[in-house]
Amino acid sequence: MRLITLIFILLFNSIISQEEKYLLSTVAFYNVENLFDANDDPKNYWDQKWLEEGTWTEEIYQQKIVNISKVIPDIGYQYTLSHPTIIGLCEVENRKVLIDLVQSKSMKEFSYSIIHFDSPDERGIDVALLFDRKRFKPIKSKIYPLLLIKKNGDRDYTRDQLLVEGYLDGEKIYVIVNHWPSRSGGQIKSEPNRIKAGRLNKKIIDSIQSIDLNAKIISMGDFNDDPKDISIKLTLNTSSKKNKLGKGQIYNPFEILHRKGYGSLKYRGNWNMLDQLLLTESLANNSSISFIKAGIYNKKYLINPEGRYKGYPFKAFYNKWLGGYSDHFPVFLILGKKLTKDSF
Repeated sequence: MRLITLIFILLFNSIISQEEKYLLSTVAFYNVENLFDANDDPKNYWDQKWLEEGTWTEEIYQQKIVNISKVIPDIGYQYTLSHPTIIGLCEVENRKVLIDLVQSKSMKEFSYSIIHFDSPDERGIDVALLFDRKRFKPIKSKIYPLLLIKKNGDRDYTRDQLLVEGYLDGEKIYVIVNHWPSRSGGQIKSEPNRIKAGRLNKKIIDSIQSIDLNAKIISMGDFNDDPKDISIKLTLNTSSKKNKLGKGQIYNPFEILHRKGYGSLKYRGNWNMLDQLLLTESLANNSSISFIKAGIYNKKYLINPEGRYKGYPFKAFYNKWLGGYSDHFPVFLILGKKLTKDSF
């Protein structure tokens, strides 16, 4: 089996090189489904409730860390023979769980650093970015709050959008990590909040491009909408046609995957592609660092093997600890930086 895998990797690298040498990297995103520690945070209702009920313990938390730390290094490995260079996460409780994750037995060798800010989300969950500090050098990071108002006039607290600017293998890129408002109450009823999230995301992208029209930007996250939905397709002006992008359009390689029946989350028997990575034209069709492939990491061990939810992502928690990983599959991009003769 390992020989077959090695042959596939060699063929893949041969095909993409076409007599040119590329330095490959995986850029990924993973909704890790309620990665909470076992300490009581008075500001976090869900955290407190689970601890009081005894459905979340230190032992369960440690197993959750083991499970997630098994997944992350394998994302994209079949193409790059390496762990992800950059990975965005959502549904993390705080910086502590991120430290525990990168220092875990399965991940401590990979030189991951953390970018994280606490958000005001009412569930107590944040977005974050992990990066291999040997290959990605951040220079700036900033959060953008999404201001939502409830019908009674109170603020509806949700996740911030995280912007990180840095150098990937010497190429300047921007990464935006998102976790847009949920579909609670129904997809249609909740859609206006995600359209507002899309407008904020577009504003961030436009502000970057107003300074550098050719900025290489990746917007990644759990958007809680599919590629065809208004917040993605119209608000962000996305297209699945990489070589025919119009002015201001953003390339969404996951639109094609979703049309083929793939998804990152399954609900009532249907696949949704809520997790996506979007690219500006300057990155989708760049000559120095370029998009090669998009994918869903959905290996067999991440799939529920039995019961009512057989074939679904293997959840970690549903009223009790299930022993799984997450209700979402990770998604990823493979990027290649063209190397000059002086590089090898």
